[in-house]
Amino acid sequence: MFIFHHDITSWQTGRTSPLPRPPGIPESPAPAVVMETLESRLSVSETLEALNATLRGKAGVGARGPVWFKESSARNLRSRDFLAPQAALMAMFADGQVPDGVAESVSSLKRPGLPPIRSCQKSPAGLTVQLERPAVFEQILKAIPVYAEPPQTAHGHSILLNCVPLHGCKGLNSLSLSHLRAILVTDHLAGTLRAQGVDVHLVPSSVDEEIHRFLHRLRVEWPSGLEASQSPEDIQAMKENLRQCSHATFDQTEQNAVVCKVHLKGFLEEEQEDLEGYDPNVDVFLVTEEKLRHVAELQRVALQCTVAAPEKHCCIVHVVSSEEAFQQQKVDLLLRLLAPQVLAVSQKHLVCGPVKVTRCASPMGALQYFQLRNSQMYEASVLKYGDLSQDDTWTETVGVLTSAAIRFEMLSTTHRNQVLLDVEETSISTKGTKSGAFVMYNCARLATLFETYQRAVEQGLYPAFPQPSELNYASLREEGEWLLLFNSILPFQEILSQVMQVPISSAGLRVTASTEAICKFLIQLSMDFSSYYNRVHILGEPRPHLFGQMFARLQLMRAVREVFCSALATLHLPPLSQI
Repeated sequence: MFIFHHDITSWQTGRTSPLPRPPGIPESPAPAVVMETLESRLSVSETLEALNATLRGKAGVGARGPVWFKESSARNLRSRDFLAPQAALMAMFADGQVPDGVAESVSSLKRPGLPPIRSCQKSPAGLTVQLERPAVFEQILKAIPVYAEPPQTAHGHSILLNCVPLHGCKGLNSLSLSHLRAILVTDHLAGTLRAQGVDVHLVPSSVDEEIHRFLHRLRVEWPSGLEASQSPEDIQAMKENLRQCSHATFDQTEQNAVVCKVHLKGFLEEEQEDLEGYDPNVDVFLVTEEKLRHVAELQRVALQCTVAAPEKHCCIVHVVSSEEAFQQQKVDLLLRLLAPQVLAVSQKHLVCGPVKVTRCASPMGALQYFQLRNSQMYEASVLKYGDLSQDDTWTETVGVLTSAAIRFEMLSTTHRNQVLLDVEETSISTKGTKSGAFVMYNCARLATLFETYQRAVEQGLYPAFPQPSELNYASLREEGEWLLLFNSILPFQEILSQVMQVPISSAGLRVTASTEAICKFLIQLSMDFSSYYNRVHILGEPRPHLFGQMFARLQLMRAVREVFCSALATLHLPPLSQI
């Protein structure tokens, strides 16, 4: 274990302020320069589109579908950056013989968004493209914010994220691991969407105070609950609507908590054309006061969205654990039945798979899981550094590392799949390459690198950092340097965009989101950076003939750090800055 310190200042609200600039590094380009670069930002997807269009144009009318793909393995990147495999060429051209002039057409491709191409050649593997790497390094590293900041784009919809487990939860001890997973998925999805300019609303707007304090310890940014989630008048109005509803029956013998029974199958049959995708077993729904409060708040927030931004399409996304998915379909239908004024608001269900614990004698809830991970992180630190109980900074840091460990365990798996937790494993330490602590450790190593450089500048060992336009990017020749730029910095914004592509306009009831993408990205980035950092001495001997390469490497490390920080912000994790 390692001790970290951190600065939370701009990370508690999803980071809307600029990224912290490493010590001694010049400021980012002026706004006019950045705007010019935005228009010509290099893009993997645009490059693939141009390469595929060129091949299809040579193959004739019948050719369709993608052929090219981006390389990512260190081994293949030694010789090529993009590949059209021979098998795909065989399907596109007779006997796989690429017509004359194709390689020349690809090599001469020039348009905004495309990196400069050095060569296009035929090989046994297929058609290969290698980029003009020094020029790509220069274009990206002279405009780091363009690649490291989340893209801000206009969106024609508002998303209401309904975190189902937080409705009517009876207290912290009733919060299960599957509930916790759905909460973390909701929080991460909200952070990622908001970072890219999407209008996001969280429901419920208030939760149990004890649960709210627990979520705060996990760095989950949930509303404080100052605003009432619904009024008694809303509930009473819904009860009156139910009394007028032909699908509802009232029985005096029902328990006090049950308002009535609603026969949803009849409602489904009436609305069959519009309500496909619901479980065919959905029928009798025992409507309780709690469910009415749930529906009333969804109605209130949905109406607020449509009134505040009538030009935007509003969609409710119910984030729910698989154990509660069937019941949530009933709540969905009850909202449709009782609130016809929000029929224009679409509803989708994002279902999270269950969380199972291995090698655990008794059932474990969310609180016990957090306490266990927190104590494991603390005990590992005490073994290395001794008693730290009086160090408030260290206590806060352990909390951040614990939150990181839990988030990566819960979010690194595709949300619809099951998560298996081994609560006895020690991979939460910085030595486990797939752990959140490992990611935080490598982010801290970068901060320490720049602090070390700044101290050396103050001692007169190194000169001040030159402007990015003055750097020698041709000196970046290490395989690990291209790996970091090509696999992490260049495609980062497109990876962020994967998370926000919730198909709310698609047919069907269920939707999926790539909520695992950022965790997987950060783990791979940490592994690539750690391998490079352990092999290459970035801060070399203080000799003038070595400064050029050192500055270029520091500029690359600055880009890596800013990508780290942007990605961590979507998880509401502050970058730890010192070991």
